[in-house]
Formats: sequence, structure tokens, C-alpha cells
Amino acid sequence: MDELLAQLRAAAEPTRLRLLALCARGAFCVSDLCTVLGQSQPRLSRHLKLLVEAGLLERVPEGANAYFQLPPGPGAELVRLLLARLPEDDALLAADRRAAVRLAAERARAASEAFRRDGADWDEIRALGLPAEAIEQAFLKLLPPAIPRFLDIGTGTGRLLELVADRARQAVGVDASRDMLALARARLAERGLAGHCTVRQADMYRLPLPDGSFDVVALQMVLHYAEDPAAALAEAARVLRPEGLLIVTDLAAHDRAELLTAQAHRWPGFDDAELAGWCGAAGCAALPSITLEGPLAVRLWPARRLPGLVAAAPAALTF
Repeated sequence: MDELLAQLRAAAEPTRLRLLALCARGAFCVSDLCTVLGQSQPRLSRHLKLLVEAGLLERVPEGANAYFQLPPGPGAELVRLLLARLPEDDALLAADRRAAVRLAAERARAASEAFRRDGADWDEIRALGLPAEAIEQAFLKLLPPAIPRFLDIGTGTGRLLELVADRARQAVGVDASRDMLALARARLAERGLAGHCTVRQADMYRLPLPDGSFDVVALQMVLHYAEDPAAALAEAARVLRPEGLLIVTDLAAHDRAELLTAQAHRWPGFDDAELAGWCGAAGCAALPSITLEGPLAVRLWPARRLPGLVAAAPAALTF
């Protein structure tokens, strides 16, 4: 009862309700919230600190910034119950929503322009002329109809999160690139998916996530960039629950040496034996792979996390 009363007291203030209403729609940093609400940073920082301490928001560090979003579990459920009591046509909340949409669009344009200016090729599947639709359909066929928690490692622009949004109760994407994350946040917000699809900055070798916390973990077109694919798979397996599903989508072994220089690939694709060996060392049992032909063959390697085995991976970090 004491915890619930503390949470209700924390929410019982106009600015804090506005903050909860915004953060229920996606992740925002303090400067974004200052822009939307038109209030000073010290004032909003105090409100955010109270909401985090009450368990109604979580603070996710990202470089020099920190993003605020709904936490997993009971705190988010209480926030949604409270927000459901607010009038949908409230003029102040509607103005906040419009300002947040404008801000997200500006952030997306800025990130996209940076990618175009620097020549970064962030949609690799299409850049290589690979059958994007066929890859996505093959991936969806491997998924269960309902997924409590889904993790996309190397999420890029968040396309995979968008793809699974109607099946996953909670979908999380991690990426090392802040520019990629800016695009992903804008994409998810634009499609109205930011309430249950979130992204955060993370190193795929040291995921800031608890052991066994996801039901499905995906690595799509990521492993050929990895210095140590075995370690990346071991870390992916660590955060996968027993009997959970791991799906690796990547290039099959090829002889296109120019990709190692022009595209900075570390590996010229993979074969079934390599993936089966790395998955086995990570405590997963490989399932039959799926091959999609194209300019370069793409293969999907599914695997199941074995019960009672622990992958050799670094200890989990916490925020």
C-alpha cells in the first residue's frame, strides 16, 4: 500500500501527468521535454527524478544524454490506468502531442540528412539488392503468434521492431549508433508504436539487460560486422529465456571480397557448420536453416535456448 500511495502522490501534479502522457508515447530526453512543455530544465529534471524514484518512469542513459520512458512491469500498468482517466480532448495534452510529433519529425530529418551527407548506407538489405520482402516474410514465419518480449540486436532504423509490433507485447531494439537510434525513435513514433517498442544504445557484447529476459532475440544483418561472432551469439543467448528462440539472419558464405573493403564487412558470410558450432557453445540448439536466393544468398538460422545451460558471456550491466 505504501508503494502505491507514493506512486499516486508522484503522479498527482499537472506537469508530472503531462510528462507521463508524453513518455507513454515514446522515449524523450530532458531537452526534448523542455521544448515540448516549454519549461526549464531544472524544473523538469526535479519532476522526472520524482517519477523515476516512484517507479513510474525509467531513465536510460545514452552517451551524454538520458532518455525517459515507461518502465516494464507494474509501474507502466499504473501509468496507463491513470492516463486512461484523462480526457482525450484535453487541449493542453493535445498541444503536447502535436509538439512532440513536430519534434520527432525534425529529429528524423536531421538524422536522415546526416546519413545522406556522410554517405552512410543504413539500409543494407536494399543496398545490396537483397529480397527484402522475402526475408521479412521468412522471418515472420519463424515467429510464434504472440511474443511477450522481443529483442532486436543491431536494430538500425527499427524496421524489425515495426515488423513484429503486432505480435510482441514489448519489443526492444539496441544499437551502438546514436544516429540510427534517432531514426528508429522517429520511425516508431510516426507509426504510433513507441508505447511498446523502444530502443536504447548498447554494445552487443555487453547488453545492459538481465539474464533470460527475452522470449525471442534477433540479429539481422549484424553478425558479418562482428569482430567476434561467437561472443555476440553467447551474449544474445544469455538474455534469452530457456526454450526461447534465437534467429540470426545474415549472408551465406560468399566470395565477394569487395564487400570486406567497400562495405567494411568483417566476415564473407557464414555456413551452417559455423553457426551451429557457435550456437551450441552459447547453449542453443540449432534448427534447420532457411536459404533465400538473390544477388547474394541470405540465410536464416533459428535456434532454441537449451534449458539448464548458461552461456559464457560477460555479466549483465544495469542502468
